[in-house]
Amino acid sequence: MGNLEVLDLEGNLLNGILPDSGFHLKSLRVLNLGFNRITSEIPASFSDFVNLEELNLAGNLVNGTVPTFIGRLKRVYLSFNRLVGSVPSKIGEKCTNLEHLDLSGNYLVGGIPRSLGNCFQVRSLLLFSNMLEETIPAELGMLQNLEVLDVSRNSLSGSIPVDLGNCSKLAILVLSNLFDTYQDVRYSRGQSLVDQPSGIPEAVSSLPNLRILWAPRATLEGNFPRNWGACDNLEMLNLGHNFFSGKNLGVLGPCKNLLFLDLSSNQLTGELARELPVPCMTMFDVSGNALSGSIPTFSNMVCPPVPYLSRNLFESYNPSTAYLSLFAKKSQAGTPLPLRGRDGFLAIFHNFGGNNFTGSLPSMPVAPERLGKQTVYAIVAGDNKLSGSFPGNMFGICNRLDSLMVNVSNNRIAGQLPAEIGRMCKSLKFLDASGNQIVGPIPHGVGELVSLVTLNLSWNLMHDQIPTTLGQMKGLKCLSLAGNNLTGSIPSCLGQLQLLEVLDLSSNSLSGLIPDDLENLRNLTVLLLNNNKLSGKIPSGLANVSTLSAFNVSFNNLSGPLPSSKNLMKCSSVLGNPYLRPCRAFTLTEPSQDLHGVGVGDPSNYSTAPSESPPSNGNRGFNSIEIASIASASAIVSVLLALIVLFVYTRKWNPQSKVMGSTRKEVTIFTEIGVPLSFESVVQATGNFNASNCIGNGGFGATYKAEISPGVLVAIKRLAVGRFQGVQQFHAEIKTLGRLRHPNLVTLIGYHASETEMFLIYNYLPGGNLENFIQQRSTRAVDWRVLHKIALDIARALAYLHDQCVPRVLHRDVKPSNILLDDDFNAYLSDFGLARLLGPSETHATTGVAGTFGYVAPEYAMTCRVSDKADVYSYGVVLLELLSDKKALDPSFSSYGNGFNIVAWGCMLLRQGRAKEFFTAGLWDAGPHDDLVEVLHLAVVCTVDSLSTRPTMKQVVRRLKQLQPASC
Repeated sequence: MGNLEVLDLEGNLLNGILPDSGFHLKSLRVLNLGFNRITSEIPASFSDFVNLEELNLAGNLVNGTVPTFIGRLKRVYLSFNRLVGSVPSKIGEKCTNLEHLDLSGNYLVGGIPRSLGNCFQVRSLLLFSNMLEETIPAELGMLQNLEVLDVSRNSLSGSIPVDLGNCSKLAILVLSNLFDTYQDVRYSRGQSLVDQPSGIPEAVSSLPNLRILWAPRATLEGNFPRNWGACDNLEMLNLGHNFFSGKNLGVLGPCKNLLFLDLSSNQLTGELARELPVPCMTMFDVSGNALSGSIPTFSNMVCPPVPYLSRNLFESYNPSTAYLSLFAKKSQAGTPLPLRGRDGFLAIFHNFGGNNFTGSLPSMPVAPERLGKQTVYAIVAGDNKLSGSFPGNMFGICNRLDSLMVNVSNNRIAGQLPAEIGRMCKSLKFLDASGNQIVGPIPHGVGELVSLVTLNLSWNLMHDQIPTTLGQMKGLKCLSLAGNNLTGSIPSCLGQLQLLEVLDLSSNSLSGLIPDDLENLRNLTVLLLNNNKLSGKIPSGLANVSTLSAFNVSFNNLSGPLPSSKNLMKCSSVLGNPYLRPCRAFTLTEPSQDLHGVGVGDPSNYSTAPSESPPSNGNRGFNSIEIASIASASAIVSVLLALIVLFVYTRKWNPQSKVMGSTRKEVTIFTEIGVPLSFESVVQATGNFNASNCIGNGGFGATYKAEISPGVLVAIKRLAVGRFQGVQQFHAEIKTLGRLRHPNLVTLIGYHASETEMFLIYNYLPGGNLENFIQQRSTRAVDWRVLHKIALDIARALAYLHDQCVPRVLHRDVKPSNILLDDDFNAYLSDFGLARLLGPSETHATTGVAGTFGYVAPEYAMTCRVSDKADVYSYGVVLLELLSDKKALDPSFSSYGNGFNIVAWGCMLLRQGRAKEFFTAGLWDAGPHDDLVEVLHLAVVCTVDSLSTRPTMKQVVRRLKQLQPASC
């Protein structure tokens, strides 16, 4: 093998490390070991391969730093490994042959080396998904052969260098997440992230070979570029979610090959030019601006072909073509959910929503050559000022499509729905006309829309009964008719819609019974029937619909018992039903009899005490002897009570009563909640710390729910007395923690500390803890946005504790039970800083250090030396649990032997190329695959043994922001 020139073992799942010696293949030109399970560093001996031109180690678990010698190669692919440190500054000293450099998907920090400007032959430079900072070097403008530059998903600052305009062959420029943006950057522009407004230099926008400019969420601002050159080659332009202003979108009219245009969520004004090639675009999104005028009838034109959707990013070593294919695929994935994932279908998405457009509904702007039974089309024009009748001209091409989605919500559309609507558009799959002024009845012809998945006619002016023909739409998943003036009863045929997930009939004038047939809707997640005139009982079978997560029948005339359900059907969901049991505490009046002849006004129906026997016939009062006897007994009882009170009072002030005398019943308050907090009110609200009010147990003590006054809830953490170093030090430490304020930390309202009692007062969060959320999520649909938000919230909280607090605070017990949620899935970190209250020899939970088995970093467990990287490890374990169906020490790991945990499981699946198997059921199908794998990589790197390799929480926050899912 001494003369071997090409060694290609890609995708064979090879284990182990790269040999540092004995690898005597001096004639080797190509070494391709991509997508295996290699875990070592790149040996220095590889620099001895004097003939080596291509090195491919992409998709392994290679660690260490980027070696300098790669600069002299021709093609280098090291993406999606665990490389750390900076890109070597000397990489450009001997790089005259370098054509392709891919270091994406690692954990590289520092700046982009200026020496790369010396690599004159470079055609593709891919540095995306790292942690690079500083600016884009102007020296990159010296790369005359550069075709692809992707520096997205980093934390670069500064402006786009005008020198890039010298890269005359540049075809692909990807700059998304150019700056380390903040969550509310749009509303906090007072402190600019850069020294001067940063836009797109005309020298860049007018590059002659530019095919893709992809820079969403890059904090770019200023006027929309006026010069796009001849733009004959421009095919994809994504500048969404920036701060561009101006009214000159007509400059894109000559760009006849433009297939993808996203200018959403900017500050653009003016009218749309009819010359824009919208009919040919598969993606056109100008939503969330301040555009005005009417939506024009765009000019007819001959459309270019749609790009071939390839899966190979480096097909034939042509990154330019590969990127076009990749982003075409991403644009298809960006279309609304019902249109995704259909092989062989062309998805078109046109979004005019959230502007100031006026006039009547336009005809659908799709070119004839884009039509056909292989085309699915979505048009969004909601949140404008459109008027006229529905559907207007919208359904003109409906029957020439496979599927159609229409959203015209929150406009000024009036008139009635046409009676023949079911025949007009058989392909209609989604219709949202909510928030308009549509009148009249719901036509029976709606039932002929058998392809419909979502029907939302809520908050209009419709009346009459709900037609029974709705029961014919067997594919319907969402039906919302709320906020109209519909009358009559709820049709029982709705119970035949087996796929129905959301049923919202609230805020109408519906009467009669709730149909028992609704019990058959086993996929139902939301049932809202509140604010109607419904009567009778709640069907008991609804309690058995396991998928139901939102239920409300408040403000009706319902009666009878409330079906038992796991925390779903509770009093807050049935307010305003005076005849309903057992929530009578919410009623102000009592009827004498319900509709079924049961005396619900009888107190014996609600009493928890045994009922007295009814009085004998004729006995309607007490005689004088009985009254005298009762009065005498009452006097005796009163005297006894007075003696007991006197005894207790004297004992309280007796110096010999050590326990009571040493307890100072003071509560220190950090945050006012509008009602007074005292030792007595807290103890009373918890029922003297009754177990029935306990909502959780942890290493520091139990937590209780306490209603201090009606509607004012707090959480009380009762600490184990004697576990802490002393009352005085406790006071000092807690006052430090009481000053901490962050949106993702539970609020420490106050505390009490004495020799016999210690408790902390927190804000109460009704969503429970993350441990319960993970255990119960099988009952609800998996939403990647919710999981990402929880992960980011906790990362922000830890980053605040580590980097912004003085003195800095280490949590030491990050785990799901210490992460609390509210009703909107905002996450809050609790128990922060309590470990520092323990004495040096004290422990809690189940380890010899502050922490819980499965979440404790190995170096902390072995040496008891704690650092912020120990919290990072614990966070990584929590993130792994959030993504998967496994616990940190899941019983299913027992077959792998002792010591195998969720960290080892995640690493194993990544090495074997089986990442899909890691994620909880449904998440892989619901979330973007590349982002999910990147978050899994992030969780794994948080749990590596090497402290220097683990990122800081600040870096974790940065990476998660870069993976922010798009909103609905």
